[in-house]
Amino acid sequence: MTDIGAVKETLRAQRIETPSWAYGNSGTRFKVFAQQGVPRTPQEKIDDAATVHRYTGVAPTVALHIPWDRVDDYAALADHARNAGITLGAINSNVFQDDDYMLGSVTNPDPAVRKKALNHLLECVDIMDATGSRDLKLWFSDGTNYPGQDDVRERQDRLAEALSAVYDRLGDDQRLLLEYKLFEPAFYTTDVPDWGTAYAHCLRLGPKAVVCVDTGHHAPGTNIEFIVAVLLREGKLGAFDFNSRFYADDDLMVGAADPFQLFRIMHEVVRGGGLGPQVAFMLDQCHNIEPKIPGQIRSVMNVQEATAKALLVDADALRAAQRSGDVLGANAVLMDAYNTDVRPLLAELREEMGLDPDPMAAYRRSGYAERIVAERVGGTAAGWGA
Repeated sequence: MTDIGAVKETLRAQRIETPSWAYGNSGTRFKVFAQQGVPRTPQEKIDDAATVHRYTGVAPTVALHIPWDRVDDYAALADHARNAGITLGAINSNVFQDDDYMLGSVTNPDPAVRKKALNHLLECVDIMDATGSRDLKLWFSDGTNYPGQDDVRERQDRLAEALSAVYDRLGDDQRLLLEYKLFEPAFYTTDVPDWGTAYAHCLRLGPKAVVCVDTGHHAPGTNIEFIVAVLLREGKLGAFDFNSRFYADDDLMVGAADPFQLFRIMHEVVRGGGLGPQVAFMLDQCHNIEPKIPGQIRSVMNVQEATAKALLVDADALRAAQRSGDVLGANAVLMDAYNTDVRPLLAELREEMGLDPDPMAAYRRSGYAERIVAERVGGTAAGWGA
């Protein structure tokens, strides 16, 4: 039998980080749809992130993206976050938007471009020192579009050299999270295209280098929960970027495309002991047509629901069925947990935490959305590249 009290305590301790860029204007390669009330400054992004935490109770950190969130005084920005009731989380680098990076950043054939990219990554570690952030998240768009365009193996050597320099700069309590992506904008080869490549580089670097699994960065049909299980077993799963994909990218809310997949992933996280602080649960979503803050609140709730269902799996019954070769019995144990309506459990937990049992309704009643529309007039709205 599942101990509901223990399930509640685990859910109460869960932490889900929201991304600063999710609060700004965003879209696809074809169109960015501007919305009213979006932040104009990193401080206003933090205020919105703090609002998500205020109604969910489990989103106490916000990730920054450099240079989109660049400020003159990062210690002051950290103070602003603390005054708002949250703290600053992972620092995300950007070596994919400058014209210099057309042929790559740290793997570019031009050593001057590689140096520029590396200097930016090291700057991000400096920012971590100022903000007190633990994690540096690295994603590289580097790759090639045509056979013969560049030497594939040599690009891996350049990547390893840059990662090693960043790793050596990290403090004792800081980590490097290496993210991978199947394709785009490199359509022939991507320099970090899969979890195996990321794992190989992290393994060579050492214990402070771990893999970030973005749930939207896989080919259709990929068994992401298998990847999660293996990385947890090897002690190399450092973080999730939660989102959903239907076709080619990852800009939909987590759990939107396949909530059963999210449950299966969370089952492996629970099974592998990944609910502690060693695995960061982060959202990486840009809300294209839905309102920003409610999109984040709903995403946090989706992760909570998948986690709750995973915690309700009867581990003893599952193990007994597996060991006896009871195929359908084992599957039924999982399905029983997945088909459980955990919304009443989570509503009860929120009330125990002093929160409204329905975060979405509480946000709608708060008037915050109307207030930021009225107050955030003039200036330049935050968005991609801003």
